[in-house]
Amino acid sequence: MDTGKSYHKQATGAALDTVQQHATDQDIILFAACFCPFVQRVWVALEYLEIPYKVHEVDPYKKPRELLELSPKGLVPALRLNNYSPPRALNESTVVLEYLEDLASMSTERSLLPPRSDPYARALVRLQSDHINRALVPAFYRYLQAQDPDAQIAGGKEFLDAIETLIGLFERAELEVGGTGLWKEGGELGLADILVGPCECPSPFCEMLMSLLTGLFRATNVLKHYRGLELPCGPKFDGWLNRLFEHPAFKRTCSTEELYLDSYERYAFNRPNTSQVANAINTGRGLP
Repeated sequence: MDTGKSYHKQATGAALDTVQQHATDQDIILFAACFCPFVQRVWVALEYLEIPYKVHEVDPYKKPRELLELSPKGLVPALRLNNYSPPRALNESTVVLEYLEDLASMSTERSLLPPRSDPYARALVRLQSDHINRALVPAFYRYLQAQDPDAQIAGGKEFLDAIETLIGLFERAELEVGGTGLWKEGGELGLADILVGPCECPSPFCEMLMSLLTGLFRATNVLKHYRGLELPCGPKFDGWLNRLFEHPAFKRTCSTEELYLDSYERYAFNRPNTSQVANAINTGRGLP
């Protein structure tokens, strides 16, 4: 039953602690919304790449002027880059992640990609990332927003198929280059992990499979709560999820489960004009 709960405007739990630890001005200011998996992608990257930053929480549905100056559609995440005069801006999570990767290569020397000496392995990670963005994340939202029982069954199948395809891409990389990211036991956090993690979270989303889906995190909580979804299981998949959800950079950006369940109720009951993402799914358009 739709209880009329609204989205939260401030992080909770470990994520709130991280916000408070990053409250002083820096060259990079992350404009964020606590419930957004696309924000979490960038946030995890900042933590893992050890790039100094400040978090500035905003309400993207109110579209404050300071956000519109950085992101013309009023979407998060957005970065204000104070090391330029006047300050410059970047938006769109995948673009921001590429920028942070390049920035880290010149500063902290940490990376979300295999070494440049292995261009084929880097390409395999980009194939994983492309599938997450093109198939997994839209499937997550279609499944969550579906109201008709037949549409929910079809949406659940599409979502699980997208996860199975991602697993196949991980296994291909394991066979051909010895594995990538956290799928490889003893591996390092990688780009695909960050993109899908927020969707698979064990709380509200079953998460947005990250930032898999910006997403597996929200798949484990949100889709489980509202659609009864259980993710695939098996030693390798379970081991990967555990390594992802227990990674310090990921855990530091996670709020409490209540925040995600409350914030995604509006999607689960497909309330009118829930968001630009929800409207795009309802009309069959690409995600904004």
